[in-house]
Amino acid sequence: MSEHETTVAAEPAPTQAPPPPPTPSDAGELEKQLAERTEDLQRVTAEYANYRRRVDRDRSLVVDQAAERFALQLFPIVDDIERARDHGDLTGAFKVVADRILGLLDGLGVEAFGKAGDPFDPSLHEAVIHDTSSEVSVPTATTVLRQGFRRGDRVLRTAMVAVTDPELPAADAPAAETDAPAPAADAQAPAADDQPAAG
Repeated sequence: MSEHETTVAAEPAPTQAPPPPPTPSDAGELEKQLAERTEDLQRVTAEYANYRRRVDRDRSLVVDQAAERFALQLFPIVDDIERARDHGDLTGAFKVVADRILGLLDGLGVEAFGKAGDPFDPSLHEAVIHDTSSEVSVPTATTVLRQGFRRGDRVLRTAMVAVTDPELPAADAPAAETDAPAPAADAQAPAADDQPAAG
């Protein structure tokens, strides 16, 4: 050992003096700092919670958009399947494939709509043919040319339909014009008693 090491080891360790007791002004300052730190923590916690909600919402939106884009690509295939079913060609292995494709749409939450006899709704139906008939009382989709599809409340494709409106009876239209009361002739001319006297 060297001399220097022995002298250092022989010196007593300096003792730290205890901190002075906080004064009332120091206590007020500490409470103020504690309140600021608490507010900062609450702000950061709220920002993080908002961030998580936004990320969850965006993730859900991306999943929904992807499902809708995939479903939109399947619609022409589903149209071909429906035409094959209408012609009686949906048999054998083709029927199995068709059922699986339709099952994909069901799994995505996509449902078909548009049946003959449905009341016409411009938000659900695209009218491409128009006719009138006395057999309907409200505008009605009488022929479905192409099914519509929706996922939840969102319409992915409107149904293409032929619309039939109720006929207006031809006899009622002119009768309504002739049934109006004609103005009275004496109501237009002033009465003799109402004429000012000449004189």
